[in-house]
Amino acid sequence: MEWSDLTEGAKAVLEQTRNIKNDKIQIVEFEVGFQQEPEAAGDAEPISIQEEDYQSLKRFTQENEYGDKYHMARNKSIVKIVLLEKGKIPENLSELPVFREYKNQK
Repeated sequence: MEWSDLTEGAKAVLEQTRNIKNDKIQIVEFEVGFQQEPEAAGDAEPISIQEEDYQSLKRFTQENEYGDKYHMARNKSIVKIVLLEKGKIPENLSELPVFREYKNQK
């Protein structure tokens, strides 16, 4: 699967996993059903992450053509995704900070 096949919501999430600096693993957490408020988006298009975006991400992480390895975990509507370094899931994944969140305010 190629980048151009992804939905816009899936691209928004994946772009955040690619900001690896200083060998830091970055976790992106999002809620399926997230809809960014237009004011928060500024001049950009508001981000929306729906079930179709999750399915697009799931497919991309399993069959992307770039050799990147991802780990995705879903609990109800909350999903965490991380770009793996050297293809291995860190032992202390739950202790790593979340780099970016796309979650609805309750």
